[in-house]
Amino acid sequence: PSSIAPSAATAAATGPAAAPHEVVARPTLVGFARLDALTFADAPTSGRFVAPANGVAPPFESRIPVQGFSSVVAGPRPGTWRVLVDNGFGTRANSPDAVLRAYALRPEFRTAAGGTGRVVPVGFDDGRPRAAFDASTRLELSDPRRRLGFPAVADAETYPYPGTGPGAAGIPVDPRVRRERRLTGGDLDPEEFVRDARGRYWFGDEFGPFLVVTDARGRLLAPPVSPPLPGFVPTPTGSAELVRSPQHPGLAAARPTARASAGFEAVAIAPDGRRLLAMLEAPLADDPDPKRVALFEFDTEAMRFTGRVHAYRLSPEGTHVGGMAALDAHRLVVIERDATQGDPNDPARFPKPARHKKLYLVDLRATGQDGFVAKRELADLLDVADPHDLDRDGHARYTMPFVTIESVAVVDPRTLLVINDNNFPGNGGRTTTDPEATEFALIRLPKAP
Repeated sequence: PSSIAPSAATAAATGPAAAPHEVVARPTLVGFARLDALTFADAPTSGRFVAPANGVAPPFESRIPVQGFSSVVAGPRPGTWRVLVDNGFGTRANSPDAVLRAYALRPEFRTAAGGTGRVVPVGFDDGRPRAAFDASTRLELSDPRRRLGFPAVADAETYPYPGTGPGAAGIPVDPRVRRERRLTGGDLDPEEFVRDARGRYWFGDEFGPFLVVTDARGRLLAPPVSPPLPGFVPTPTGSAELVRSPQHPGLAAARPTARASAGFEAVAIAPDGRRLLAMLEAPLADDPDPKRVALFEFDTEAMRFTGRVHAYRLSPEGTHVGGMAALDAHRLVVIERDATQGDPNDPARFPKPARHKKLYLVDLRATGQDGFVAKRELADLLDVADPHDLDRDGHARYTMPFVTIESVAVVDPRTLLVINDNNFPGNGGRTTTDPEATEFALIRLPKAP
């Protein structure tokens, strides 16, 4: 079963907000919850290579921020979700002490009928409420069988750090990281995950870019896989015919063929739990078309790319793909964005607000004469009706004005769950002084796509 495509679990996962016959004239906020930015879990000390920002002063002794989230799949019980945290603090350089995790939680959505608007931790396997984000609420990535294929942070005596400052003086790698071969943000940058028909997790990584497979406990099962260059991109002289970012550990003397931090940002899996789709965040480095983004197909049983590559065209205002989810075997919901941020509802604070944050429906069966898959707009995330002011900002319009919005799940044919990546301890979407919170928005479409 797919954890992205609609299922009995996802259809039930919204609680009182999921009134299937509710009529809305345009995309409408029907459920809202918020997770405070200062939410932590026990962990090896993290943040030693991160500068203070927005009133937050790292390091975080024996703990790690629970955010920011880059992907969401259905949880073990109706109303629960599993969310993936990306590499930690944004880069390989500043995240070697950030262990890689996914958590389980339950948004208590505020709806027109009530609700607290809180987000609470639950057991990763059983979905039962927990008092805190403890060990029972998470999946942690590790490599006890040494499948990674290149040196990991766990192999080092001290954390790798190329910069200067208090964190650069050779801090010993935490004994738990070494002993259990936990993976960190210095190894991979997981941006999306799905679950296949066998219950394995597949992660889309930006550093390779790689597809990474683990068992149900987060242990690597095979070496990460990079995709072949698509035929519409010329092969740079002297480089291997693979998509490789500047952060790829095997790049050596070859030229990178992908842009930095533009690897697999979007991954979805078909309802059969076998056919996986993985899209890059941005166009390839040598693509003559600056608006073309490659979308690869992968067979999770054969453990290889099929060779079929679709071309997705960014909108004129769009610069990045933020995430995606499968609506059915052939159609995807895709998040597209630019690099702007700032709430359009607050012009005094943000005179130059966010401009392009949208959801599109993509049909892989329909390819135009220009070679691009068909797409049409589903929702403008900067202009969502909020007649009940569920986010309590005093406006009848809900906006998601964040620089990154990376998680989307199909709840039912008319309802989508969208979550921002708060880039902890960053801000700039709703606040200019404090770290950004994580928002869980249930958006009802006027009709099923």
